[in-house]
Amino acid sequence: MLTGKRIIDLSHEMWPGREEYGLEIETRLIEEVYPQYKRRADVWYTLQTIRMSSHVGTHIEFPLHFDPKGMDSAEYPIKRLIGPACRLDFRHKSDNELITLEEVKAYDGLIRRGDIVFIWTGRWVKRETPEAHARPCLSPEATEWLAREKDVPAIGVDATGIEVKGTDFHPDHTILLKQYRRALIEEVGDLGKLRGNRFQVWILPLRMHGLESSPIRLLAVEDEEVME
Repeated sequence: MLTGKRIIDLSHEMWPGREEYGLEIETRLIEEVYPQYKRRADVWYTLQTIRMSSHVGTHIEFPLHFDPKGMDSAEYPIKRLIGPACRLDFRHKSDNELITLEEVKAYDGLIRRGDIVFIWTGRWVKRETPEAHARPCLSPEATEWLAREKDVPAIGVDATGIEVKGTDFHPDHTILLKQYRRALIEEVGDLGKLRGNRFQVWILPLRMHGLESSPIRLLAVEDEEVME
C-alpha cells in the first residue's frame, strides 16, 4: 500500500475478439499441451496461448518501430519509463487539427526536463467506435522541441496517435523514435481521472527482445491531497 497516494490505472481493458489490432486467446487443459502433467478431473488446470498485435490496447512504441537498428522492448531503459510526468490539455483541438509548437510551449512552466509528457485530447472515449482515429495531431516542430529541449523519454496520448495525417514518411514517429530514440505511448485511457497536471507514472512493457512495441500496464500515482 502507498500511504497518502492515489493509483490511477490509465490502461484500457482489452477484450479478445474485439480489438482493432487483434487479440485472441486459446485455452487448453494442461494435459493437452503437456501430457506429462497430471490433473484430476475435478481440477481446473489450464494453459493459454495468446495471439496478439504488439499494438493492441494501450501500448508503447520503441525506436525499433521506425529504425531497424533501434532499441526494442527489452533494451529501452526501464528507468526512463518510471518517473515524473505531466498532462497538457488540448481537448479543445478539432479532429485533424495540428497542436502547434507555440501551443505546447505555452506549457513550458509545467513541463520539467525529463518529464514523460501526456497529450490530453479526450479522444479515449472514441475507442472501439467508427471515429476511433478521429483526433488532433502533434506538429513535428512540437515533437522535436519536446524531445530536444525537454528531453522527454516518451510522449503519450489518449488517442490512437499523434501523427500528422496524409504523409508517407510519418514525421512525428521519425523524429521521436528514430532521430531522438524516444518512445511513444498510444491509446492511453481516461486522463481526466487525474486530479492534477503533475504526477508519477509507471509504464511496464514486456521485456522481450525483438519486440518493437508492447502492450503496457500504465499506472499513474499522485498525492491524495491533490484537489479536483
